Amino acid sequence: MPIFLDQIGRNLLIKTPPLRIISLVPSQTELLADLGLNEEVIGITKFCVHPKSWFQTKTRVGGTKQLKMDIIHQLQPHLIIANKEENVKEQIEELEKHYPVWISDVNNLEDAYEMITGIGEITAKQYQANQIINRIKENFSLFTIHHSLFTSAYLIWQNPYMTVGGDTFIHSMMEAAGFKNIFADKSRYPVITIAGLLIANLPAGRQGCQLLLLSSEPFPFKQKHVDELKEQLPDTRILLVDGEMFSWYGSRLQYAPAYFRELQQRIRDKR
Repeated sequence: MPIFLDQIGRNLLIKTPPLRIISLVPSQTELLADLGLNEEVIGITKFCVHPKSWFQTKTRVGGTKQLKMDIIHQLQPHLIIANKEENVKEQIEELEKHYPVWISDVNNLEDAYEMITGIGEITAKQYQANQIINRIKENFSLFTIHHSLFTSAYLIWQNPYMTVGGDTFIHSMMEAAGFKNIFADKSRYPVITIAGLLIANLPAGRQGCQLLLLSSEPFPFKQKHVDELKEQLPDTRILLVDGEMFSWYGSRLQYAPAYFRELQQRIRDKR
């Protein structure tokens, strides 16, 4: 069997192409669909909502962090595709005792291209993977930032409020979209307060938060949350944004530049 290197540096023996695949990551599930692996993918999580036809018909193996081991064992996969951040280490280690588990680790666009290439190689879909990468790169190359960079923050959770640090994929997408993350010097997903967003002068002479982005996932922020925060942050512009466009690192990246262009237009229209 050929040996494949995953994104956390492990060499895996994988029978290729694998005919029975379980995906434990929503954005990578969508990628597998776009690679044309409808027959091969036999299991997904309850959060793998794209494509809709798979969400309605594929066997669900639990959530990304609460896997149903009995169902996975019943499916007897040839390959499980997971992610270092989105899945629970102890659960993955248990699965590794029985099946090849290819783990991604994506913190920026280059990592995403590497992940797409790697999955394309394992599944014998290199041509389709290269096509997807080329479309993503082309679409980003056509995207231009037309406004000065807003000092911004991106909320992923409420009670407590949680944002994103400079070592996350969301941070890299904020930069790609033209937003300067005021918490770039933090790690991962720090808890913050409203007072922290109100600070006028941050370290290194940075301004306070001019633009606050409220994500649709994992916490589903709504207009009522915008209204509540506006009372506390009257001088900060607050927008609801599509979390999939900022955090999904598979084939959905093809559509991110067009979304960012639309988002920029919304901001310009409100100036």
